[in-house]
Amino acid sequence: MPPKRYFAPAFFEFFEELSRNNNREWFNQNRERYEREVREPMIRFISDFAPRLQKIARYYEADPRPTGGSMMRIYRNLRFSRDKTPYRTNAAAAFGHRDGGFGASPAFYISMSPAEAYAGVGMYHPEPPTLEKVRRAIVAHPVQWKQVIGEKKFLKRFDVTGDKLTRPPRGYDPEHPLIEDIKRKDFIAGTQFTRAEVCSPRFLDLYCDVCKVSAPFMRFLTEAVGLKW
Repeated sequence: MPPKRYFAPAFFEFFEELSRNNNREWFNQNRERYEREVREPMIRFISDFAPRLQKIARYYEADPRPTGGSMMRIYRNLRFSRDKTPYRTNAAAAFGHRDGGFGASPAFYISMSPAEAYAGVGMYHPEPPTLEKVRRAIVAHPVQWKQVIGEKKFLKRFDVTGDKLTRPPRGYDPEHPLIEDIKRKDFIAGTQFTRAEVCSPRFLDLYCDVCKVSAPFMRFLTEAVGLKW
C-alpha cells in the first residue's frame, strides 16, 4: 500500500485564520471546514497510528474516537484562564498507557499549529507521588538512566526540557551525580517537524520513527511509575 497523506496545507491555513478570528461566530461559520480539514485528517492519522503504536509500546493506546479519544478538544477550558479566546489554535493528541490515569502515566504527544509541529514524550507536571517514583527510580538505577538519556539517537533527535527545582528536593543528596535530573519537575523530551514533513505522505512513518527512538526513555518512565511496558 502506498504511503497516505493525512494533512494538507489547508490544515494549517484553517488555524492561521482561526488565530485572527478566534470567536464563536467565525468558528460556527467554518465548522464544516474544521471537520473536513482538521478533525477528519487527525482521526484518520490516529486510527492508522494505533496498530503501529502497539508494536512500539504494547500497552499504549491511540484512540480514534472523535469524542473521548486521543484527539484533544478544540474548545479551550476558560475557567482558570485570563485568555478568554474560546478555541485552541492547534490540533493535538495524546497517547497514554491503558492502565494509567490522566497525569499518572507517561504519554506520546503530538501538536500541530502554524507556529510549530511538535512531537513530545514523557510526563509534564506529574503529581508529586508520581514524580517521586521517577526520582527514586533514577537513584535506584543510575546507570540505566544515564544510558537512556545519553543514547546517541535520542540526543540527536530530542531535546530534554521542562521545569526544574532551584534546590534539590528534600531527602536527596545535593552532591548526587544525577542531582540535576532529580531536580526535574517534568520529564519530557521533544522534537520538531517541518510543515512540509507534516504534509508529506511519509509523515506517519516519520512520527513512528521518533516514537521508536524515544522508546527506552518512555520505558524507563513507564516502569518507574509501576506500569507495564
